[in-house]
Amino acid sequence: MSIHSEDSRRVTTQRLLEMKQRKEKISMLTAYDFTMGNIVDQAGVDIILVGDSASNVMCGNITTLPITLDQMIFLAKSVVRGVKRALVVIDMPFGSYQGNSKEALASAIRIMKETHGDCLKVEGGEEIIESVKRILSAGIPVMGHLGLMPQSINKYGSYTVRAKENTEAEKLISDAHLLEETGCFAIVLEKIPAKLAQQVASELTIPVIGIGAGGGVDGQVLVLHDMIGLTQDFSPRFLRRYANLQSIMNEAIEHYVEDVKSGDFPSEKEQY
Repeated sequence: MSIHSEDSRRVTTQRLLEMKQRKEKISMLTAYDFTMGNIVDQAGVDIILVGDSASNVMCGNITTLPITLDQMIFLAKSVVRGVKRALVVIDMPFGSYQGNSKEALASAIRIMKETHGDCLKVEGGEEIIESVKRILSAGIPVMGHLGLMPQSINKYGSYTVRAKENTEAEKLISDAHLLEETGCFAIVLEKIPAKLAQQVASELTIPVIGIGAGGGVDGQVLVLHDMIGLTQDFSPRFLRRYANLQSIMNEAIEHYVEDVKSGDFPSEKEQY
């Protein structure tokens, strides 16, 4: 029996708010293509994020910065075709919304029209608030992202835990309230102290999703490729691997190569 068979209605931003109100935890995973999107959706995940982490796990880039708007649209279109229940959130890539709110709106409209996704995610607080307001003015739901913001990695210089000092923690709290007041329907908090994340989640009425932010928030998100063990070279403290698909795939492919070279594949039953 499917784990979400009791309530298979389409997930919406309103339903996420209701989940927070009744203290039901929200599950969120990334997906970057039709097949994975379909598998994740059928497993009952509430939110599917077409993340700019595709720059890393799909394109092989060191950071998320190189992935383009065209590439994100291509990936998101593929994911959306495979999803029936989950809310599909699409990352706006670096350079598509910072510094110019009119360009941000144009990028956002293009993503929504071409992908048929449900909503968008942006990184930052006060610095990008004009872009957030303009996108929201078009009726496009926006998810915020604070804490460690991978699109700003060149400013940080490392992927260490953010907001450990009072000044940065106070700014994060202020930015979280600002994003909620502006109209964001949810916020992701990445790699910050668990106590701080719990405080933010308790102060906000909108859902707060954590990644490396402890268990006191309203839900959790992980990168699918990390969680199922397709990648093995990324092992932060917050990552729990639920499978080792890299090992399974390696074994299967090695077996296939052996069968081809030995003449065992294809057999008579596998021919026409």
